[in-house]
Amino acid sequence: MAAGFGRWQKVRHVVAGSMAALSLVLSGCVVGPASLAERPPIGAVPGPALWQVVDEDTTIYLFGTVHALPQGTQWLDPRIQRAFDTSDELVTEVDLATIRNSGASLAGAGMLPEGQSLRDLMQPDNREAFEAALVTLGLPVEAFDRMEPWLAAMSLSLLPVVRAGYQADAGVESALAGKAEGKRRSGLERIEDQIALFDTLPMAAQLAYLDQAVNQVPSASTSLDAMVAEWLAGDAEDLAALINAEMTDSDLHARLLTRRNANWSTWIADRLAQPGTVFVAVGAGHLAGRGSVQEQLRKRGLRVTRVWQ
Repeated sequence: MAAGFGRWQKVRHVVAGSMAALSLVLSGCVVGPASLAERPPIGAVPGPALWQVVDEDTTIYLFGTVHALPQGTQWLDPRIQRAFDTSDELVTEVDLATIRNSGASLAGAGMLPEGQSLRDLMQPDNREAFEAALVTLGLPVEAFDRMEPWLAAMSLSLLPVVRAGYQADAGVESALAGKAEGKRRSGLERIEDQIALFDTLPMAAQLAYLDQAVNQVPSASTSLDAMVAEWLAGDAEDLAALINAEMTDSDLHARLLTRRNANWSTWIADRLAQPGTVFVAVGAGHLAGRGSVQEQLRKRGLRVTRVWQ
């Protein structure tokens, strides 16, 4: 157990960085048809998608992020830089200042009661596949025995990605935080809320989530490479299609995405009542396809436009 838990300690800051789970790895979205408004005009700048909601005295930018990236990934173009520089406030999924202290909360919530073992909760065939996945990652089969299934699933999904060179320190939120001196900073959720999204899943759902993570281990890094390529190109709809292929559980999809998107759209609509310019940076899976934040805002009668240049 010690060796496996030590390996987990090295990547727990990636997990804690987004309990929505590296949106481009663990979150999904249902794809809708592209609208005319999403077709790039002449002179459009290619790059990660950026939207805005505007009224007479407030501008709220919506930027879809990737929480972990390979070192040296270039994504901050003049269009995004200008929007960020003119913003008075940076809003992320959780207040970035709270992430450093979230490891203890994460580990405490995600551990099984004394005397229980994760592998004892699994069916024989699923256990065999799970153990084989751990071996391919260079871990002992007992590495995650103390973890609840949801935390084991998250760890299993993240380890291949970290091993492939994706780092939270190179992710979008980390870069924005480093440029946010003088800006107000806040989060749409608390880290405890994000932990609860997983920790309150029924045990059967947690085990199904773990089975899905096991099945995706061989393709985790190549899948993320493809998603990041679409994100860098600014193709929100193709990105949504790739993400959708990663999540087949409708209940988990609603829990991780659409319900949260609805809550965030309420926050954004309320924030329009205060003057100022706000830069909202959330996982890109929340800003693509049906049920997205933009769709939820449009249902409220608000106009959301893409910033192309």
